[in-house]
Amino acid sequence: MYRIGQSTDIHRLALNLPLILGGCHIDYDKGCVAHSDGDVLVHAIIEAIIGAMGLGDIGTHFCDQDDINKNRSSLEMLSVINEILLKKAYHIVNIDSIIIIEKPRLQKYIKDMKGNIAKVLLIPDDLINIKATCAETLGFIGQEKGVVAQAVVMVKKNES
Repeated sequence: MYRIGQSTDIHRLALNLPLILGGCHIDYDKGCVAHSDGDVLVHAIIEAIIGAMGLGDIGTHFCDQDDINKNRSSLEMLSVINEILLKKAYHIVNIDSIIIIEKPRLQKYIKDMKGNIAKVLLIPDDLINIKATCAETLGFIGQEKGVVAQAVVMVKKNES
């Protein structure tokens, strides 16, 4: 049995905060305002995996009111979700994702992002696709006030 999950994550950008995407520290003067490390890409992937299993949303598993999640690594949260995925006898078929941010350009970071995510999910990095685009100066993204990531994940139930 195949199942698909999809998600969108969005965060406001502010000066003098770290920008972490796909587990990579991005060289930029703004970062995500968030309870955790604010990694919108990993958050979208986490929630898409949760959705594919029919287990609610990211807030169900990692409440932003819980101090345990304060500044928590999103890759660590992804590892927790991967354990649930494996216990429920699913495996990831593929992940397709996109980051929408005006600046900085992300192309030089994508290979490392894929590697970070693949390592945590225990899958080959060629099962992960990450794209990046800008908003052509339109809206809050184009004005460098925020960042959005979207992900679609296909999982398959393991044969008994």
